[in-house]
Formats: sequence, structure tokens, C-alpha cells
Amino acid sequence: MSLIAEQVCLGYDGRAIVEQLSVQICPHGITALIGPNGCGKSTLLKGLAGLLKPIDGRVSLRGESLHSWARNKLALEVAMLPQKPLAPEGVCVRELVEYGRFPYQGLLRGASAEDREVVAWAMEQTGVANLADKQVQALSGGQQQRVWIAMAIAQQSSILLLDEPTTFLDWGHQLEVLELLARLNKEQQLTVVMSLHDLNQAAQFADRILVMEKGQLVEHGSPAEVIDSQMLARVFSVNAQVSEQADGKPYSQALSSMKAIQRTGVE
Repeated sequence: MSLIAEQVCLGYDGRAIVEQLSVQICPHGITALIGPNGCGKSTLLKGLAGLLKPIDGRVSLRGESLHSWARNKLALEVAMLPQKPLAPEGVCVRELVEYGRFPYQGLLRGASAEDREVVAWAMEQTGVANLADKQVQALSGGQQQRVWIAMAIAQQSSILLLDEPTTFLDWGHQLEVLELLARLNKEQQLTVVMSLHDLNQAAQFADRILVMEKGQLVEHGSPAEVIDSQMLARVFSVNAQVSEQADGKPYSQALSSMKAIQRTGVE
């Protein structure tokens, strides 16, 4: 299962955000996208999901351009969870998770026994089965995020793309979500691609890291290969100390910003 971007240019209204970017997503692995705000991470994820047609270049799956795939067929292969998904008013957890089964249902067919089994499995996997009849909007942020992931895995796609899945969550819920994704990756061989702000979380959970800057891919490789003080200074303008943990993963500690703020003087 190869999801590949080749010299792709992506943007909006003819204005490029991502330019001349080529990358091949590692099957069955966890890939983290990191980079400053506005560098194009969300735009790239939309392109990889087939939600944004390239201005130039192409994104392909199994050698075929994403835009030659029928939408329902592509949904069986690639699922996308945006940064700020909104649940319909009054929808309960079970109903939202059932939305993940829509690609399997024709216009004249409702939910099948198999659909119901998969929905129950997805809720069990994500630890929200006990919340099945609760309204989504009444749940905590961490619970809601697990429900959205349940909907995404009910789609039973091979590739799951997530745009900042830990945003707005406290530290404990962030780890809960990342541990869930790591478990699904291991147990279900799910290919996971997600953008993250926390570099140490990216180093801890990802097999491969892609570093973006100004719409381009500037570094890629294992966490140990990519995360060092030189990269952090160049891409994030941060003076940081990077140490190696017992498991060989890098750990970054920011010491100071390298950008002086001009007001009445340098702060």
C-alpha cells in the first residue's frame, strides 16, 4: 500500500502553500509531520487524503492518482480526521461512529449486521463503548477525540491521516490519544500519518518524522536522524538542548528563542 506525493504543489485559489514536495508514506508505520505554524502541514494532509487537488504534480495510491479514484472507493483506503471536526447537534456517540460505515452502504441499503459489529468493535477499541448513548457534545475533549477516532477506524481504511489530534487536550488526554493510535498501528497494522506540535511526543511515538518549512520538506528520517539542535535552530528558531534517552529516542529541551522581540529594546 503506497501513498506517494511526487513533486506536488498544493494550495488554494491558485496560491501555492506546498511546493515541489515529494514523499512516500511508510506503510504500517507511524509518520509525524512537524514544522512551524503555517508551514503547510494541514495542506499536505488534505492533499494526501485526496481532499485537495494538486496544482501541479500528483498524489497516488497503488500507482493511481487519487483523483482517478471514486470517492467511496478511496474512503475504503484512506480516512482523514481534521483538526476541528464538528459533530451534528444532538448526535450520540454510536450514531457518530456509524458515519464511518457510510462508504460501505449504498443509497438503498441501511446499516447491516456487519456494520453494527464493526461500530461496536471500534467503540470497544477506543474505550467509548460505555458512552454509546451519550451525546457527543456532552463529552470531555479527550472523550470526543476518542469518539472521532472510533468513527475513523470504523471506516476500516488502511491509512489514517490526523491533523493535530492532540490539539486542545490536556497532557494526560494527549498521551491517551497517542497511545491509542500506537496500539491501533501495532495491532491492526494501521498506517498513521499525523501532524503534531510537541516534538518530544513526535519522537516518542513516530517511526518516521517529516519536517516542513515554508511549504517544503526539509528533513525526513527516524526521530534520532532528524531531531537535533541544528534543525531546531534552523526550522523553529529555538536554541535547544537535545539528549538521547535510554530507548535511543531524542528528547528536546528549549533553552531560549533565537528571535529577538523589538519593543523598547531586546527582550
